[in-house]
Amino acid sequence: MSDALLAVRGLRVCYPLPASRPWRRTQQIKAVDGVDFDLEPGETLGIAGESGCGKSTLARALTGLQPITAGSARLAGQELKDLERAGWRTLRRDVQMVFQDAIASLDPRMTVAQIIAEPLLNLYPGIPSTEQRDRVLDMAEQVGLPARNLHRYPHEFSGGQCQRIGIARALVARPRLLICDEPASALDVSIRAQIINLLNGLQDKLNLAMIFISHDLAVLKSISHRVLIMYLGKVMEQAHCEELFADPAHPYTRALLSAAPLADPLQERARRRITLGGEPPSPTAPPTGCVFHARCPWVAARCRSEIPEPHRFTPHRVAACHFVGTLGDVPAQRSDEGQ
Repeated sequence: MSDALLAVRGLRVCYPLPASRPWRRTQQIKAVDGVDFDLEPGETLGIAGESGCGKSTLARALTGLQPITAGSARLAGQELKDLERAGWRTLRRDVQMVFQDAIASLDPRMTVAQIIAEPLLNLYPGIPSTEQRDRVLDMAEQVGLPARNLHRYPHEFSGGQCQRIGIARALVARPRLLICDEPASALDVSIRAQIINLLNGLQDKLNLAMIFISHDLAVLKSISHRVLIMYLGKVMEQAHCEELFADPAHPYTRALLSAAPLADPLQERARRRITLGGEPPSPTAPPTGCVFHARCPWVAARCRSEIPEPHRFTPHRVAACHFVGTLGDVPAQRSDEGQ
């Protein structure tokens, strides 16, 4: 899209595995395998999937913490693949990251003021000290940190307050893209809601684009404009948030949503859950055909041999399944018949 801040096409990230014997070829794990999406200014893309599906690897690749193996990722027209360290130094003004473990991501030897100011010292080395101080105070105020606490150290704060410090540190450089990797998963429910509301407010105020990674679908529903579902490094489905939660097109998306608890106890008891058998396949030996076929209740013979092409409904609605639109209700048991 012409107005996309971030355009990702066929992105692939592989990790080499040492060969078991000197004469054997080195294997590769495809942690991220052919991901496509666009992200516009002021938009939030939520990313969900089981542990090990490639969510965090994707985030690290888009922030320069992990090399991109193949494909393209363009941020504000700048290609990220093979970008040198000097190029990333300039681009880090535009993209910042908030980490899952808020306390571990903060230097315990630095005060809160020093932590928030660190991106300014590294990315804007010529900034006057008065402007640096003003920007630190302003950002601390925006995330709800009183100025009287800026001389304190991270161990003196709660997990939620440390996450506010991490958000302030990320946003003080005034990035255009913020990548949040499970920023609320380790927090209590009430504190989690405060952090989500804070990010929503800052996004509206700063016209900030966000990629928000979470295993909590309720959190994604409250913060995302679009949602991308990943499984074993691949995109299973991508859609506007309302569409995906109201009418999931991919079997894996249906299974994830059926596992999420409902607030209404009557609806919770009445609905039929989709149970997935077994564990996700090993990324060192991915299955042939559809990577989800070994656990899919709707599996058919062709799923085991043919890789499903992404089926695009609209510019923002994609699902990678042979039987999109014809799945019907959950089958009583898996069968190869009638497909």
